Amino acid sequence: MTATVSFEGNEIPPQQLEARARKLAGGLYDLGLRAGDVVAVLLRNDSVYVDVMLACRLGGFHFSPLNWHFTPAELAYIVEDCGAQAVIGHADLLEAARPALADGLTVLAVGGEQGDGQGDGQGDGQGDGQSVEQPALPYEPWLAQQADYSGPLVSPGTHMAYTSGTTGRPKGVVRASVPVEEIDDFRRRTLAVVEQVYGLRAGCRALMTAPLYHSAPSMYAQYAALAAELFVVAPRFDPEQTLALVERHRIDSLYCVPTMYVRLLKLPREVRDRYDLSSLRFVGSTGAPCAPEVKKALIDWLGPIVHETYASSETGYITVIDSVEALARPGSVGRPLGDAQIRVVDEEGKECAPGEVGVLYVRQPAHTDFTYRGRERAREEIGLGELVSVGDMGYLDEDGYLYICDRAVDMVISGGVNIYPAEIEAALLGRPGVLDCAVFGVPDPEFGERLHALVQPETDTTLDPAQLRDALRTTLAGFKVPRTIDLVTELPRDPNGKLAKHRIRAAYLESTPHPA
Repeated sequence: MTATVSFEGNEIPPQQLEARARKLAGGLYDLGLRAGDVVAVLLRNDSVYVDVMLACRLGGFHFSPLNWHFTPAELAYIVEDCGAQAVIGHADLLEAARPALADGLTVLAVGGEQGDGQGDGQGDGQGDGQSVEQPALPYEPWLAQQADYSGPLVSPGTHMAYTSGTTGRPKGVVRASVPVEEIDDFRRRTLAVVEQVYGLRAGCRALMTAPLYHSAPSMYAQYAALAAELFVVAPRFDPEQTLALVERHRIDSLYCVPTMYVRLLKLPREVRDRYDLSSLRFVGSTGAPCAPEVKKALIDWLGPIVHETYASSETGYITVIDSVEALARPGSVGRPLGDAQIRVVDEEGKECAPGEVGVLYVRQPAHTDFTYRGRERAREEIGLGELVSVGDMGYLDEDGYLYICDRAVDMVISGGVNIYPAEIEAALLGRPGVLDCAVFGVPDPEFGERLHALVQPETDTTLDPAQLRDALRTTLAGFKVPRTIDLVTELPRDPNGKLAKHRIRAAYLESTPHPA
């Protein structure tokens, strides 16, 4: 039995939710989608997202979540690369993304002129009444006309997350199918991992406030919909509203990223004390390292119910650490979860001793293996036997606890979002007057990291950092635009011609104080 799903005060009981999923799976099957095919999703947080998740499990389709902050060019790349045969999205977002949608692509529009669009209140077209032109089909009337799924029993479909490497070009992570005869056993093993990571178990009451287009919130939502008694989806994260939802629905499992922790802790004590949070038994985070002082403050407030997990789209959930362990070992992300394996190797591929920093290679047998869509060679390049590395550096202590020292080369995690500077540097280099540039992350007390850029102007050229930032916003999503830009006379490069990014960042941090 699936959960009752609550969204903005409207509750969808399990029978109705399952009926909607059967109709959506049947409609997509009738459109020609088969197991392994892809539907792209351009939705804000919405109960329709749960329709998609459950329908894809039933029909074996993959869904590729699209970040609705992306520009049309960024969306077009992913829609084409993932091979989407249909797109489901909010009408106003589809209208803005129309240049990204190829002719002949089936488009299902949620909301629009029907007046039931779910805006996020953040100025991205909420309530503007716009609707996409044909061939877009209004989602609810279309869904009502579909027959239930009548295709074969197949391996459950899941999300196709897009992640990037050092080139900055997104790659779709495609999980291997589970043999039909192993589906029940695989689900049991996966749910056991999910319970340790997120506290999701049969009959729980779960809340999701993070954007569902991100990998971890998407995975949380998929299993909350399957295991919970009640799954509450919030349109967006608001610190005080989150506390109100916990109290109102007696939530016991809450997902957050560290940025959310910071914003919750910034609420005045009298506001925090206004809400009854005694139902909470598990608070979990992934997506970015949580600063030890932030975690301690959260534990002091909520009690020893805070957990952190080290994971990635490629590897799945590798470690978990609870509150007692976190206070005893500040900075650790825990020990291997279940049968997870971790190897730390040096530049020569030799095993590192405890406390010695090296490259992390990991494997979680509870997840099926993966490849990058259309880039099998890229998958092979990060393997070490059955283990893979996403470029993270760290070490294991004598007791097997993992500590992360650095992240994938050059990658910046800001507010739980992976950002790859190569894409931003390419955009900067395309601006008139820019000779060279380097983009990297610097510490930020709220977001963990924020983007900073160093730009070397061409000779006899005057550049204005504010104008550069404005220009970047025309081609990049807002969260990819560096918050600060400094002009420099020269940027060092290594003998191979590549920017000496680590030296550049280290020199900048040494000369510029930043809060931890």
